[in-house]
Amino acid sequence: MPNGILLALIAYASYSFSDAVIKSLGGQFTVFEIGFFSTLFAACFLFFTKPSDERWRDFWRTRRPWAVQARALAGIASGVLSVFAFTTIPLAEVYALIFLAPLLVTILSTVILKERVGPWRWLAVVAGFVGVMLVVRPGFRELHLGHLAAFANAFLAATSVILMRSLAQQERRTTILGALVGYGLVFNGVGAAATSFSLPNFGQLVWLMMAGLFTAGGQLLQLLAVKYAPANRIAPTHYSQIVWAVILGALFFQEYPDWLSLVGLAVVGASGLLTMVREEVRLGTVRWNPFSRTRL
Repeated sequence: MPNGILLALIAYASYSFSDAVIKSLGGQFTVFEIGFFSTLFAACFLFFTKPSDERWRDFWRTRRPWAVQARALAGIASGVLSVFAFTTIPLAEVYALIFLAPLLVTILSTVILKERVGPWRWLAVVAGFVGVMLVVRPGFRELHLGHLAAFANAFLAATSVILMRSLAQQERRTTILGALVGYGLVFNGVGAAATSFSLPNFGQLVWLMMAGLFTAGGQLLQLLAVKYAPANRIAPTHYSQIVWAVILGALFFQEYPDWLSLVGLAVVGASGLLTMVREEVRLGTVRWNPFSRTRL
C-alpha cells in the first residue's frame, strides 16, 4: 500500500507540472492550440499504456454510445476551460474552484441518481463553498472569466464522474480514452485553424511535448498506483495538488497566496476529504474517484 500511495502522489505531481507548463504557454498560443498540441503529445505517450486485453483499433465499439460521447464532450469542454483558467488566473485559485467537483458530485447524485445524502456530507458541501469564497473573495477583489471557467470545469468534472459510474463496468478504457482523444484533436484542431494559428518554434514545441508527457505520465502512474493499493486509500492524494499549486505558483509565476487564501485552500481540501470519508463509512468505498481524470 505505501508504494501505491507514493505512486499516486507522484502522479498528481506530474499532473500539476503539466498544468504549470500550460500556464507558462499562456499568451504565446490560443487556448485551442495549447489544447491541440498537448492532447496530441499526450495521446502519443498514452498509446503505449493500454491494458493488455484491449486493442486501440476497437475503441469505437461501444455498448453505451451516447454516454461515451457525453463523457468525451464533457472532457473536451473541461480541457478548453481548464487551459483558459490556468492561463488567466493563479494556479491556487484554479485548483480551489476545480476541487469543488467532489462536492458537486454530492449535489448531482441527489438530483440525478436520487441518492440520499446525510448531514455530514451536506456540511462538507457548505464548508467547501465557504473555503472557495475565502480564496476567491468575490466582492472584495476583481473576478475574471478564468474564475467562471474553473467553476464550470468543476461542474463538468462532476458530471463526468456521474457518467463514469455507469460506464466503468461496461466500457473499455481504450473506448473512453480514445473517444476523448479523438474529440479533443478534432475540436481543438478546428478551433486552432479558425483562429490565429501559429506554428510553434522548437523551444515551444518542447514545452508542449512536456505538457503531454506529464499528463501521460500521470495516467500511467495512476494505473500502477491502483495495482498496489485500493482506490479508496489513494484517492485522498488527489488533494496534494493544492500544495503543488502553491509551490509552483510561488516558484515560477510569483503568485503568493495570503494567509486567508491558505486557510480557504485547507478548508476546500478538508471538505473533499470529509466527503470521501463519509462515502467509505456509508458504502464501504469511495465513489468519487479522482483517478478518472476528466481531461487530458
